[in-house]
Amino acid sequence: MTNNSREGIARAGESENSQSSQTGWREYLSFSTDHKVIGIQYMVTTFIFFLIGGLLAMIIRGELITPQSDVVDRPLYNGLFTMHGTIMIFLWIIPFNAGLANYLIPLMIGARDMAFPVLNAIAFWMIPPGGLLLLSSFLLRDGTAQAGWWSYPPISIQNPSGHLLNGEFFWIVSLVIIGISSIMGGVNFITTIFWMRAPGMTFFRMPIFVWAVLSSQLLQLFCLPSLTGALILLFFDLTLGTHFFNPTQNGSPILYQHLFWFYSHPAVYVMVLPVFGIFSEILPAFSRNPLFGYRSVAIATIGLAVISSLVWAHHMFASATPGWMRVLFMFTSMLAAVPTGIKEFAWTATVWRGRLHLLTPMLFALGGAVMFLFAGITGVMLGSTPFDLHVNNTYFVVGHFHYVVYNTITMGIFAGIYFWFPKITGRMYAEGWGKIHFWLTFIGANLTFFPMHPLGLQGMLRRVSSYAPEYQWWNVVASLGSFLLGMSTLPFIANIVGSLLRGPKASDNPWHATGLEWKTSSPPPKENFAEIPVVTEPPYHYNDSEDFRPEAATQE
Repeated sequence: MTNNSREGIARAGESENSQSSQTGWREYLSFSTDHKVIGIQYMVTTFIFFLIGGLLAMIIRGELITPQSDVVDRPLYNGLFTMHGTIMIFLWIIPFNAGLANYLIPLMIGARDMAFPVLNAIAFWMIPPGGLLLLSSFLLRDGTAQAGWWSYPPISIQNPSGHLLNGEFFWIVSLVIIGISSIMGGVNFITTIFWMRAPGMTFFRMPIFVWAVLSSQLLQLFCLPSLTGALILLFFDLTLGTHFFNPTQNGSPILYQHLFWFYSHPAVYVMVLPVFGIFSEILPAFSRNPLFGYRSVAIATIGLAVISSLVWAHHMFASATPGWMRVLFMFTSMLAAVPTGIKEFAWTATVWRGRLHLLTPMLFALGGAVMFLFAGITGVMLGSTPFDLHVNNTYFVVGHFHYVVYNTITMGIFAGIYFWFPKITGRMYAEGWGKIHFWLTFIGANLTFFPMHPLGLQGMLRRVSSYAPEYQWWNVVASLGSFLLGMSTLPFIANIVGSLLRGPKASDNPWHATGLEWKTSSPPPKENFAEIPVVTEPPYHYNDSEDFRPEAATQE
């Protein structure tokens, strides 16, 4: 693309932004095309879904305190864990990361907006109706979907009541809507990163967060159509009487598993790669060291995206998978440990002998990186066919998965919120409340999800509302931990709301960080920069000998 074309895209974005005359809070309820407004719309909306998904999780853990099923009936329990998993993945983590990236990517690469502002707005406004449609299935006479967030046939295509508008119908339609939104977002992110970078910003001058978003969105474009297609075929089986996945009519439920996991394993990396980018921004800033092995981390980020698209069948080792396929996907699954190991090594080397400032963003980043190390170890274990067959369908899998999606990803999201909160809002948060939030989250998350590993090794199956009495002790620990984890969100909400209303004003760069987003005002102006910056040096040029006292260190 020529410079004239690039400037044309930028002017188109400016033109779209100038059309909005609304100001203040009303703009966040409008069809704004400003990437910063859209980013905040994403983050606030998905956080509400996070609270709903967390409430469902606490009900599930309340049921599991005792071996008997005595809190909710079993169909409702099935609906609770189906909706909890669906909400947390498709309505919390993936769209929240998209919202944070929406806000930051143009600022980080020196652009005025995303490449396609109107498409950006449409992609967001598909999320609320998709989420509300999903939640509205609780109001149906037959209840919500009960086949899990993976919705395996033949269970998902059974419809004993014969009602067309059942829970599974709503589940499929809502996920197709959300999936199309993600594909639209992927097109926008990739185009923006490729063609909207400031003069002088070569690929190896981009921040690692930009590399991470680029890698995750390439996965979205390459893999997500597989899931969307599978859901459409599943919808046909459910409503039109086709037999793509019906084993009683020569359909293949295994085919659905392949189509589902071809996206849904890479979806883990769609979720975690932006968080790895967050770690790579925060750790250098609060250790005052340049990111160790920047080029290796950038290449490992792309390499992890490539490898992650080649490991899906390790979820199917117990699904009559041929021996040669088990060996192949065991190898590719363990190969994924190489680029992740490069990242962990780079983060460790970055903070080694650095001048560490253990403020809230740093605590969450360090906690998330350590928890991912444990998650990675259990992930390699599950990538081994003999071990996977032993713990298949047990709580060991649930524990590993939640160490990734909560102990790593959600903690990383909180790290990013605290780190960029001054830039987004122009206010400083209360550091004391931030640390309370961290320690409650760290302790609660480990109390909740670590006990699931011994439970799985002892043989407790997942997705059950009643169990043998010998499993109760660990379940009580996990349930108490989950209640603490739920309570940990309260100081976060109080901190954010209180800081928005009365927090001290932030400077443009309270952390003395080096990214382009810190070279504009807090919050940024409408078009981000008075003049498009010219990039002349690599990122992360920190000096550990400089006198550095973060502003938030004095805010309580």
